[in-house]
Amino acid sequence: MRVKDIPQIEKLSASEKILLVEDIWDNISSEESAIPVPQSHIKELDRRLAGHKSGPGELLSLDELRARIDLRK
Repeated sequence: MRVKDIPQIEKLSASEKILLVEDIWDNISSEESAIPVPQSHIKELDRRLAGHKSGPGELLSLDELRARIDLRK
């Protein structure tokens, strides 16, 4: 289905379309079982979690994080 298939949607303002999309997304996300998670995503999450558990790394303060971001600009 496309927007052009529903003339009422084309008549909405941009902000009304955004609200509609949010409402549709909330409706979809409330049915978690209807959205299958690809096995590749599960494997990647497992890989990242294992990496974190084996060496969680160093936490940065907010000031340190901002300084690193500023260096990249």
